[in-house]
Amino acid sequence: MSPIPQASVANRLLRLLSVEDYGLLEPALDRVHMPLRTALFEPHVPVEHVYFPEGGVSSIVTDQEGGDPVEYGLFGGEGMSGTPVLLGAGQSPHHCFVQMDGATMLRIGSDALLDACRQSFSLHGLLLRFVHVLAVQSAATASANAHYALPERLARWLLMCHDRTEHDRLELTHEFMAQMLAVRRSGVTVTLHTLEATGAIRSTRGLVTILDRQKLKDFAGESYGTPEREYNRLIAPFGLG
Repeated sequence: MSPIPQASVANRLLRLLSVEDYGLLEPALDRVHMPLRTALFEPHVPVEHVYFPEGGVSSIVTDQEGGDPVEYGLFGGEGMSGTPVLLGAGQSPHHCFVQMDGATMLRIGSDALLDACRQSFSLHGLLLRFVHVLAVQSAATASANAHYALPERLARWLLMCHDRTEHDRLELTHEFMAQMLAVRRSGVTVTLHTLEATGAIRSTRGLVTILDRQKLKDFAGESYGTPEREYNRLIAPFGLG
């Protein structure tokens, strides 16, 4: 593998590492392109590689037999896949895949990552803080599903996707949004029209364009912001803007 200078890396976690900590990872890092819908880990299969995205959005979903997948976590260039590796679990009953903007990722073998973490408390600590933020996000999603109506939940989800992209155009189908939010497709269609009426977004076939982020935040209300504030507190500025 060719050396990957830290200055060339777009993943926020890797950029935040000290030179010494990045040096522990760099010999085992490989830059790969991960197309849309590529699996980053599969249910009940040992996680052999951990991925640090340089863009795009990836989802972690339940994979219940006989039922549609339901998203409980998402991340992009601010995070990483394979958190079961860091927690000593080795695998997960869930499924993780690239859901938007297939992008390059920095890939490392799980064993190599754990070996580096054993050598550096600061490296391990930073990655575990992201695991914590992802757990907070999962709890916030459960709370939003229980306490908020679909317009607030969809506004929150669009904001989270927007946080992780470099542009205002989100390539999303109504069917995919319905699956991620565990609702009917017709409900997503009606709700998108509601959000359009406020001037917050424009929705066309397979595409949602963010026109006014502040209006979208106003619509989401308190359903959005807790995981983002925790990332800001523990790691670095992210989201909320």
